[in-house]
Amino acid sequence: MAVHVALLRGINLAGKRRVGMARLRQLLTDRGYDEVRTHLQSGNVVLRTPIRATRLERDLAEAIETEFGFAVPVIVRSADQLATVIADEPFGDAVTEPKLYQVSFLAGPAPAGTEQRLRALAAGAERVQVSGQQIYAWHPDGIGRSKLASGLGAAAMGVVTTTRNFRTVCALAELAAA
Repeated sequence: MAVHVALLRGINLAGKRRVGMARLRQLLTDRGYDEVRTHLQSGNVVLRTPIRATRLERDLAEAIETEFGFAVPVIVRSADQLATVIADEPFGDAVTEPKLYQVSFLAGPAPAGTEQRLRALAAGAERVQVSGQQIYAWHPDGIGRSKLASGLGAAAMGVVTTTRNFRTVCALAELAAA
């Protein structure tokens, strides 16, 4: 059985779309998933299953909507894919604060011209790189007012997207490897 990391988009933000992690773990365990673990409250799930990623995304989304009463997009990466995301990170020593370094995970390919559009939004020392179905973005001056960070949202991207800081990505990879 393969280890997968499921990234839930848009839950537990400002008290809305509440999904308790203990309840989520129990729901997924009851559905037959093995070794279900969560990280933080932002919708990061590590589990073991023989189910392929695309079917897993659909199954998790359906289970969550049935249990919690609202739709939640789910993006899945295997443990190996997540390890590759870390190994392939493009900015290396330029990144001095992992909380300001983001990886956006896309549900499908980035639309044509995405990297050029995002580079036009980058200000100062910000950097961005599209790599497959991930986008790496470094925001050394902060995320809150960054036009680049705003441009990484699902509405601006035209494809379902969820973003995690690099510290969280590394923690999920460690959980998936354990």
